[in-house]
Amino acid sequence: MIKSKLLLLLMFVCAFGQLDAQEEKGELIQFSGVAVSNDSLNPVPFVTILVKHTARGTTSDYYGYFSFVAKKGDTLIFTSIGYKESKFIVPDSLIGNRYSLIHAMYRDTVNIETVNVYPWPTPEQFKEAFLALDVPDDDLEVARKNLSPELLASKAEAMPMGGSLNFKWQNQQRVNQLYFIGQYRPIPIFDPIAWSKFIQAWKNGDFKRKDKK
Repeated sequence: MIKSKLLLLLMFVCAFGQLDAQEEKGELIQFSGVAVSNDSLNPVPFVTILVKHTARGTTSDYYGYFSFVAKKGDTLIFTSIGYKESKFIVPDSLIGNRYSLIHAMYRDTVNIETVNVYPWPTPEQFKEAFLALDVPDDDLEVARKNLSPELLASKAEAMPMGGSLNFKWQNQQRVNQLYFIGQYRPIPIFDPIAWSKFIQAWKNGDFKRKDKK
């Protein structure tokens, strides 16, 4: 008699457990979605999704995607640094075992009071540092100095010849050699035109010593 009662009790427990497991299995769904920012719809990475009053949940990846097993009627809590905490209740009237969601996260903006930072402890020290400040030239003054004739002339004198000038000079030397080929070069000391210019300059006093001012 006792064995029969124990057997009936065991069968009742097994049947109840299977029924409860079937009911729980029917409530489980694959909950997937993407967490995005409400203002730009950009994915929010590494959002923590927890089922309220439980330790179950997951974390979204770098692209805001998440997927885990939840129950119908669960209250999900979404949290992320820089965003307000939000909730979502899984509908308990779902048909099927899958549910997708695009969850918007709202930024959590914290306004703080204005803080003025001064590098000098006292106004007197600020005045002293301000008067000793060496203000650099503005862009217009820098451009004016860089384009001054004296600076450009000094730069031109110190600048070596480039490839085109070297080529031109070499060709000119070659032309001079070919011009006098097969004959003697004229000697400038026997040039009558040069002597005429020299005598005229002598008469004009171009070679007189001029007093320095």
